[in-house]
Amino acid sequence: MTKNDKITEENLHDDDQIENGAESEEHNDNVPDDEQNIGNPTYEELLDKKDELEESLLRANADLDNAFKRSLIEVEKAHKYGTERLLTELLPIIDNLEHALDNISKNSTNEDKEGIELTLKSFESTLDKFGMVPIYPVDEEFNPEKHEAVSMEKDKSKKDGLIGNVFQRGWELHKRVIRPARVTVIKN
Repeated sequence: MTKNDKITEENLHDDDQIENGAESEEHNDNVPDDEQNIGNPTYEELLDKKDELEESLLRANADLDNAFKRSLIEVEKAHKYGTERLLTELLPIIDNLEHALDNISKNSTNEDKEGIELTLKSFESTLDKFGMVPIYPVDEEFNPEKHEAVSMEKDKSKKDGLIGNVFQRGWELHKRVIRPARVTVIKN
């Protein structure tokens, strides 16, 4: 047997092993079982993966639904309170008209007084259209959320904790206090 015959015989022997699967078994023995089954998941693994995906989908849908609801609430608040700054800027005009009525001179005509009253009423009705409501707490109990105590006074005809005088009306926009009423509180 020559050297070339030996190489050919070894090649034949190797070819026989490949055909019989001997070489492929040796190769597979070196690979872990979980890597061999990558392409073929078990039925239980598929069920677990399906459950994970369903849970993930439900969570994503819930998150999307919550984000949508938050957006609606934010848009509603923007519509409701978007004019707050403008309306707050109009309050000093109303205060000035009220002071003008309280301090109108005796020399003024009835037409002057009526003109101021009509202007004040038109401002108040405009604010009302936007949801602004005055806080004018006559004979109410002091509420720190709606009233700002300027001072205390004695009045035997009223019980403690009631509001005495109102110096300045407060205002609410859709039940949110924009400006508290400035008042005195009775303390005997």
